Amino acid sequence: MRISQLSAESGVPIPTIKFYLREGLLPQGRQTSATRAEYDQSHLRRLRLIRALLEVGRLPVSSIRKIIEAVEDEETDIHEMLGTAHYALSPAPEPVPDDEDWRAAREIVDHLVTDLDWQHVRPDAPTRDELAQTLVTLKHLGMPVTRDDLLPYARAADTLVKEHDIGKIPIDGPRDTAVEALVICQVLYGKAFDALRRLAQESESARHFGIRPSDDCVAGPPE
Repeated sequence: MRISQLSAESGVPIPTIKFYLREGLLPQGRQTSATRAEYDQSHLRRLRLIRALLEVGRLPVSSIRKIIEAVEDEETDIHEMLGTAHYALSPAPEPVPDDEDWRAAREIVDHLVTDLDWQHVRPDAPTRDELAQTLVTLKHLGMPVTRDDLLPYARAADTLVKEHDIGKIPIDGPRDTAVEALVICQVLYGKAFDALRRLAQESESARHFGIRPSDDCVAGPPE
């Protein structure tokens, strides 16, 4: 297909496609003349991946380039390739090793990872620092968190990933497709889970605090 067809099928404007080509994010097409090139389904898959990283993951071009390099490097195994995308989607805050609250929070996180037998989580995984920073913030807001407070959330996450998330990533097809699925699952299913949790909280709040179903059905949002 020509670049005009590639644009029509992908929904990506031609100038944007040319930008991706210049930046090396999209492979060059097969030259059929001095001014024309042919593109195929692999280019459509790559454009879907780039759009997922840009529009869903909200990643800068520099991070997308690193992910694309991992996708194109056949010597990078699936786990490392997906890890490159995973870490790009979860940039860690700067650790504060001299801060007592930070050290205590990071210790809780590390012990939790060990307790759950998440033995393949790297010591420098940015999500360890991300979670530790969240615990520090909660403490500063007067809501300190213990390992036991986190354990139910961690177990729920473990079950969701093992029984649902990991199975949504196609590992037998093109590598672009696997990374695209990871991005969509991590970001959009994460948003769906947050929304479902808020729905459950609203329902349980009404039950716990004694609001009658009839009142709840007719009541609108607070003024």
